[in-house]
Amino acid sequence: MKFYDCQTAPSPRRVRMFIAEKGIDIPVVQVDLRNGEQLGEAFRKINPRCTVPVLELDDGTCLNDTLAICHYLESIFPEPNLMGRDGREQALVMNWHEQVLTEGYLAGADALRNFSKGFENRALTGPGNFKQIPELAERGRQRLEEFMEMLDGHLAESPFIVLDRFTMADIGAFVCADFATWVKLPVRERWPNIRRWFDEVAQRPSASV
Repeated sequence: MKFYDCQTAPSPRRVRMFIAEKGIDIPVVQVDLRNGEQLGEAFRKINPRCTVPVLELDDGTCLNDTLAICHYLESIFPEPNLMGRDGREQALVMNWHEQVLTEGYLAGADALRNFSKGFENRALTGPGNFKQIPELAERGRQRLEEFMEMLDGHLAESPFIVLDRFTMADIGAFVCADFATWVKLPVRERWPNIRRWFDEVAQRPSASV
């Protein structure tokens, strides 16, 4: 297998943490997003969506979705379990993963990509160019703030995002909370339950990959 990564991007970081938690050794190829390598002809052959992460399997199949990559790795490296041991647990983990993605991470992406000068005409990932919409930046930040408020209340009642142990849902929420600082949302300062959980996750070796 081969893992296409970008050390500075949050999406592949979720997979890096997953791989680290599993203790898997996979060759890594860094893709230079800052200079547009993902838009070049060579990388488009690997992933026409022009995004990372990508996991290239031994038979040449390329997976370009975080959830699909992690699901595949869990199927061949089942321990430690990160996506649920039975149908109920798996559904709960995926349910939270989707909520973190849509209400947290994607809201933060709207806030950043529609505001930062570095994403001018690149408000969305992918092969096409899209102009920034300032109103979406403000709405994204408001949505992210509402999500963090909800998450803080949830973590007041639970040591983990879901189940009684660390799962992929914790990985996604951890990266999302860290990503929120990119849009100047002081998550750990404002929400004490997130701070407690975040600081505990930050002690795991996978948090520093």
